[in-house]
Amino acid sequence: MFSSLLETKESFLLLLSTPIYVVFILLEIGFSIYNNKQLYKTKDTLVNIYLTSLNFSLDILVRAIGFIVLAFFFQYRIFEIHNVWVYWIVLLIAEDFMYYWEHRTDHFVRVFWAVHVTHHSSQHFNLTTGFRSSVFQPLYRFIYFIPLALIGFSAANIMFMYAVTQIYGILIHTKTIHKLGFLEYFMATPSHHRVHHASNPKYLDKNMGMVFIFWDKLFNTFEPEDETTVIQYGLTKNVETPYHPIKIVTHEWENLIKDIRNEESWKNKLLILFKPPGWKP
Repeated sequence: MFSSLLETKESFLLLLSTPIYVVFILLEIGFSIYNNKQLYKTKDTLVNIYLTSLNFSLDILVRAIGFIVLAFFFQYRIFEIHNVWVYWIVLLIAEDFMYYWEHRTDHFVRVFWAVHVTHHSSQHFNLTTGFRSSVFQPLYRFIYFIPLALIGFSAANIMFMYAVTQIYGILIHTKTIHKLGFLEYFMATPSHHRVHHASNPKYLDKNMGMVFIFWDKLFNTFEPEDETTVIQYGLTKNVETPYHPIKIVTHEWENLIKDIRNEESWKNKLLILFKPPGWKP
């Protein structure tokens, strides 16, 4: 059974975040129309809504499993933090750290890239791009947060903090905000995240942090936005049918299966699964 506290917290977040999303998206649409920026395309926005609906539905179905697993490991926690301020600050930083490694794995291990690729499949970049979810990610995301349970954070608080950081992560999907001064040194900003969604060769697989950017600086995946470079959004090879409701989710799985079938060596078949996208024997 889910904690009633978690349900209360998430209901509060939903009530808080929904009007924020609506207001900011309407403002961005208005800005785009007024300045003829063409930031939005109706079909693309509908795809974003469709993908987040699939992700949300699957998340509802399997989140009990994640909650149970995290609660199980919480029983064997190594220590506890009793100061409430320290507790939530450490949880925020630790959760973003674990998210960095999940996100990095999604980019550098092809079987997980097949899940995550949908989030990068749009050739547009606006606030609704943040809703273009990796549909199957709820099936394994909670595994990365097991260490948080072991160091003393409850399942309910881990899941709540992820929801909080998701709000921030969605709001940095925008082209309307330029660089943010000193925040660029330690926060993931719209500028940093534009780099992350770019398909320009020098920008590939950069800037993985959701809230903080110092993980990328520490682990050599950071790249600042060069304002003289025109960013190309999307994939290095974009989906041929970008609005097909099934192809946008399955296209990389089809390519992955095809590459595996073309290999005779079982070793190479496995390597294709776990090496980075684009790797060939």
